[in-house]
Amino acid sequence: MAPIHGQLAAGRWHSLSLVEQLANVGSDVARAARWYGKDPQRCEQAFDRAVELLDLTIADERWKGRRKELTRARELLCDAMFGGTTYGSDLASLDRYFFHFAMAARAGR
Repeated sequence: MAPIHGQLAAGRWHSLSLVEQLANVGSDVARAARWYGKDPQRCEQAFDRAVELLDLTIADERWKGRRKELTRARELLCDAMFGGTTYGSDLASLDRYFFHFAMAARAGR
């Protein structure tokens, strides 16, 4: 399957800092949260984009020592999308978590 974020997957993603990467993940988490329960197709598309970006972040060798945290965030995102039955997670709380990365990325510019 072709990546949703073709240019980012081709290498541009690895030029971003961890904060910038997670801020971008957070943008799609926010979209998924906005559409959850309202428009299943848009929600799923945003979720798919967020997971793909998180997977690109996990694969980034610079963050090898942070993979546990990154894979946990992915696990919580998947749990939230599918009802939060395992961890009680929800998209609104993950949106708040990732929002801090957006603010930090903006402050760093």
